[in-house]
Amino acid sequence: MTNDLTAARDAILQGGLHASDALAQSLVSADATANQHTYIRRFDTPARATARAVDAALAASAPLPRLAGLAVSVKALFDVQGQPTTAASRVLIDAPPAASDCPAVARLRAAGAALSGHTNMTEFAFSGVGINPHHGTPPNAATLALDPQPRIPGGSTSGGAVSVASGAAWAALGSDTGGSIRIPAALQGLVGFKNTARLTPTEGAIPLSTTLDTACAITRSVRDAVLLHEVLAARQVLLVKRPLSMLRLGVPARLLEGMDAGVATAFQRALSTLRRAGAHVDDIPLPELDELVSINATGGFSAAESWAWHRSLITQRQADYDPRVAQRIRRGETMSAADYITLQHARIDWITRMTTTLRRFDALLSPSVPIVAPTIASLATDEAFFAANALLLRNPSVVNMLDGCALSLPCHQPGEMPVGLMVWGHAMQDDTVLDVSLAIETALTEGAH
Repeated sequence: MTNDLTAARDAILQGGLHASDALAQSLVSADATANQHTYIRRFDTPARATARAVDAALAASAPLPRLAGLAVSVKALFDVQGQPTTAASRVLIDAPPAASDCPAVARLRAAGAALSGHTNMTEFAFSGVGINPHHGTPPNAATLALDPQPRIPGGSTSGGAVSVASGAAWAALGSDTGGSIRIPAALQGLVGFKNTARLTPTEGAIPLSTTLDTACAITRSVRDAVLLHEVLAARQVLLVKRPLSMLRLGVPARLLEGMDAGVATAFQRALSTLRRAGAHVDDIPLPELDELVSINATGGFSAAESWAWHRSLITQRQADYDPRVAQRIRRGETMSAADYITLQHARIDWITRMTTTLRRFDALLSPSVPIVAPTIASLATDEAFFAANALLLRNPSVVNMLDGCALSLPCHQPGEMPVGLMVWGHAMQDDTVLDVSLAIETALTEGAH
């Protein structure tokens, strides 16, 4: 892994790279035309000061901080001291500057991250597509060389993923409510790790669903995902490093439906590689997945909890909202307290039954999303947009409903459209999911050569 944050940190530690020079390179990438819609606001001056301070500390023989003065972007719904938090909306354009960093940002800063800016996103994080009518849509950075037509970045952490895929940042702080980290990671050939929600603080972030929201990161490798998780969760990951031959992995057939040709080829090739490496890979029915449509029939947690947060704002300012976002928030308007309580009980029961099955496996495997990134132009109509959005959210949202953890890592080959492989498990299986993902990443990398 030559181009991830861990490698850059090693180069700084060994004296082959200065943090200030690495940051300068990131800022040049951020200035490129392809990144004109990636950031809502840049933090160049404080980022340069951070990198200079790291270089000075290292020169004075002080220990190198874990993130080494390297560029890390921040999704625009997290509070950064002195900056307004707008969630890429027009409604909050006049928001006062945040009085302090939210805990997730404070942990990144304490670990020596050079915070490069607030990244663009789906307004209020309510879609897996990544289109933003107010600030422009950042085109998918990984597909630019493969197709002249700009493709969707994936959402809602759209700008965060583009910042990493384009070289403007080494990692991106984002949020994942139904796949908002893993979808853009999958569509742009990156790694996205959604930890068990309770492990990372979401205070100081504009909520979509207080039940499902997870603060987490997009990175370029699984080892960087481990590093960023340790920083954000303030905990040490325990890696057992079991070989693939000791792992039992399940593949739920229901999450393979609707795969396009590119995803099907890459996913099946990845499973073949893992089986050849000795992994025990079983196809499983997992019929509980069919219950999710009826469980969420009244709108689900995102509708209820976003309506609770937005109701006065959207009543006064609906014309300033992205109409597609407003439509989804307003689904919560018709939900009753009884509907919400029924939903909570149904979820607890569903998690219990799902966990019984999942305990038989070290992890489950699915395509992160069943399609490669569509072109932005192809989603111009509401019908096409909502159909694509539902397909993008289908697989990753299972894990949020499960209160589980999941990692998306690339499984396509060079020259192919990016495809993500999702490794997932139930609550507090984070270290196992990371451990399994490291083994899978190694096998796929070796299999590609």
